[in-house]
Amino acid sequence: MSGTLLFGFHAVTVRLKTAPESIVDIHVDATRRDARMRQFAERAQAAGARLVDSDDARLTQLCGSPRHQGVVARVKPVPARHSLDDVLDEAGGTPLLLVLDGVTDPHNLGACLRVADGAGVQAVVAPKDHAVGINATVAKVASGAAETVPYLMVTNLARTLNELKERDIRIIGFSDDAERTLYEADLTGPVALVLGAEGPGMRQLTRKTCDELLRIPMQGAVESLNVSVASAVCLYEALRQRLK
Repeated sequence: MSGTLLFGFHAVTVRLKTAPESIVDIHVDATRRDARMRQFAERAQAAGARLVDSDDARLTQLCGSPRHQGVVARVKPVPARHSLDDVLDEAGGTPLLLVLDGVTDPHNLGACLRVADGAGVQAVVAPKDHAVGINATVAKVASGAAETVPYLMVTNLARTLNELKERDIRIIGFSDDAERTLYEADLTGPVALVLGAEGPGMRQLTRKTCDELLRIPMQGAVESLNVSVASAVCLYEALRQRLK
């Protein structure tokens, strides 16, 4: 059921903008009469969506979370609009990709997608095995970015990375034991930044496929950052260099 639901103002509003025809109905907390809810209801009605009055308990039961903000939408899946080749062919400019190897926590994926959208990433790539897909929790945490950033799950990640190399895209992995730091590297060209899950990090084959390994310098007692925070640090350093 979770794959057919979106909840929270941001996630549902973006679906209203990008694919209103995919919305079956939107359940809203009938006790909310504040300006935000009124504006949301007006937008939903203008998009032709069907609103269903509900209550907090029912909304929590529907989406499995009390953090629904009074808005839960039942939606039909939106067909994938892009393959990785399509994304790169259409993007123009200098590709910036995020590759996540083994990220299984939906909160982490949602946060990574939100960061990727903010940094102007063309796509986020992950393996089909040992990785989380898009679900209601991911969409809620991503605050709309799950609708705007292509999330492409591939059968063979190492093969996909080698195909990116054929397009002259450098594959840069991040590992705590790398010699060079993020701030010593040139990230202005076409790059795919590869991060693994907390704990195990990148799988060995993924690591071997990388053109270069870098690390985020750590000055305190903790040894590593959450993968979504690490993604933000790396992507925004790449963006900073490109904006220069």
